[in-house]
This record gives sequence, C-alpha cells and structure tokens, in this order.
Amino acid sequence: MPKDYARTSRIAEQIRRDLAELIRTELKDPRVSLVTLTDVEVTADYTHAKVFFTSLAGAEHLEEITLGLKHASGFLRRELGKRIKIHHLPELHFVYDPSVENGTRLSQLIDEAVHSARNDPADDAT
Repeated sequence: MPKDYARTSRIAEQIRRDLAELIRTELKDPRVSLVTLTDVEVTADYTHAKVFFTSLAGAEHLEEITLGLKHASGFLRRELGKRIKIHHLPELHFVYDPSVENGTRLSQLIDEAVHSARNDPADDAT
C-alpha cells in the first residue's frame, strides 16, 4: 500500500512541473502570467487534482486569475494528457494558496519587532 502513496506523490509532482511549464510557455492569457504553482494534490483514483497557486499580482487580482485558470483548464488538461501517460487524467481544480503571502507578512512583522526592539530607549535604561 505505501507504494500507491509514493506513486501518487510522484504523479502530483509531475503534474505540477508540467502545468507550470505549460502556463509559462503555452498559455497566452495575460490574466495568468504571474502565477506560480506551489503544490498539487491528486486523489487516490486520479480523477481530481487540486492545483494550488500563488501570484505576484496580489490578492486584488485573485478573482480574474482564478477565472483565467478555470477558463484554461480544458486546454491545460489536454496538453497535460500529451505529456503524462496515466489511465485517468485528473480534472484540474485551481485553489489559491495564501501561504507565501502569509509568510511574507509574518516576516515583515518579525523584522518590525526586531527593529523596534533595537531602537527602544526603555531597554537602554535597564
């Protein structure tokens, strides 16, 4: 049974790599030009794949990016089928991944806390 999980994760990673290349080189939709794929989760029967993405365009463009990816999902799935030979090619579901944005925000908060701790005159008095 553990081999199924290893195979599923290998297929998910291959789907992520191939989709990233397809989006970068083949997709002409300007709405999805700044998209980065962060992860892919494939169901055990390979019928569905959640494709997690983030974007440098920011959260204000999230709706149009999601619409662009949803609109292109048929094309991406067809092109993916030419590259990956598996019995069932999964249906693609695109999901926004806020982890990169959250990590950046937390990093800024930590930097601000360190900066304010260094410049706090109350620390010099003790």
